[in-house]
Amino acid sequence: MDSDGSTTSVRDRVRFYLRDDETTAGRALDATLFVLNLVFVAIYVAQTYTLSADVRALLWSAELAIAVVFALEYAARITVADDVLAAIRDPYAIVDLLAILPTFAVFVLPASTVASIGFLRAIRVVRVLRFYRFTRDAEFFFGTVSDNALRAAKLLITVLVILFVSAGLFYGAEHAANPDVGTFGDAFYYTVVTLSTVGFGDVLPVTTLGRWVTIASIIAAIILVPQQASKIVKEWTRREKVDVTCPNCGLSAHDPDASHCKACGHVIYQETGGTA
Repeated sequence: MDSDGSTTSVRDRVRFYLRDDETTAGRALDATLFVLNLVFVAIYVAQTYTLSADVRALLWSAELAIAVVFALEYAARITVADDVLAAIRDPYAIVDLLAILPTFAVFVLPASTVASIGFLRAIRVVRVLRFYRFTRDAEFFFGTVSDNALRAAKLLITVLVILFVSAGLFYGAEHAANPDVGTFGDAFYYTVVTLSTVGFGDVLPVTTLGRWVTIASIIAAIILVPQQASKIVKEWTRREKVDVTCPNCGLSAHDPDASHCKACGHVIYQETGGTA
């Protein structure tokens, strides 16, 4: 019961904590989901290496447990949404669903079938996209951050996502046919060397799909990284500007001591330091 005597429904409480970034409980929930996502991604990487049966069984148990937590989170977000269809179509929700589908596919399809379907192996790499949820707005999961810091975080995540997703897709396309791509580490090495334009040439794609993954990765890096970087540069260049719009030409962001618009010369008499 709230302080005003009204009763808060379970749905309202769930909605509050899923969106809360200010209370200790809300931050703890976000931090827990963040750590679980790190482990979820680490498990995916570890499973590409040669491991003992006991270790593989332990990793599978951990993967299943985390997938159940994420499934419950997904169901909760959809259930408490005002518009269920819009919530299902939300990009974050789609990523959440794709991240856990390969894990639960083993209960629908035989394990050998799941292991042999390259698409299901490759799609697990989208787990890394869940990190974007923690930079969805300025209310970061440890409280409010500046817009500039948020843009820097998105740039860093964008670079890591491009590298990680490209490596995961390249691994899925190449590891069965390419002796030089035996683990995720080999694929990640190839991706970093290729996207950085170093190109040692010691690892090369041997499949058509692997070549297309490489092409798509390069295009994504060319488009997305400068896009995020330009937002940071724009923020830095506007830092010393004052948000005043010229009534004549509409130009905004003038110098603090400007009395006339630098584009059309119209008088704006911008105030600075409390004086005209």
